Amino acid sequence: MSDAKSPAPQGGETAAEPPEVEVTIEVPRGSFLKRGSIGHIDFISPFPCPFNYGSVANYLGLEGDLLDALVLGPRLPFGTRIRVRAWGAVTQTDRGMVDDKLVCSAHPPTPAQKARVLRFFHFYARCKGLLNLLRGRPGRNACDGWCSAAMAIARARPRQESWKGPVVRY
Repeated sequence: MSDAKSPAPQGGETAAEPPEVEVTIEVPRGSFLKRGSIGHIDFISPFPCPFNYGSVANYLGLEGDLLDALVLGPRLPFGTRIRVRAWGAVTQTDRGMVDDKLVCSAHPPTPAQKARVLRFFHFYARCKGLLNLLRGRPGRNACDGWCSAAMAIARARPRQESWKGPVVRY
């Protein structure tokens, strides 16, 4: 067995830090109102949101809306803007469109927190599938698991100043 270790970073090199993003809270933890990125109420949930939920204003996700983000920790008021690290992302499919959700917090999420986030999004995908069916909006709805924040951000595109809101109705 070898004692060889990987080389230490050299002059100016650092280990990859999780990306830092600015999240605007649209749905405070515990809220029943699900708002979209332009502020309209999308639906009233029968269950309170277990996380602070919002978006990153300078990126558009693959479905054409602002890149979603959730912030772990205590409840943050609606409209709060917080600069926080993105430690990973959940890949969700909504009506057949990839809809990444960055998972952000002041500290890396514990395995239990990651499992709770994934459980929520598996449940949410089933509920959203039912809502989409009732609204006559076909397509696959599923939680496709965890990926790196860097991967989710790389799939997103920069938001242009001309962006006025999502082209797809939610």
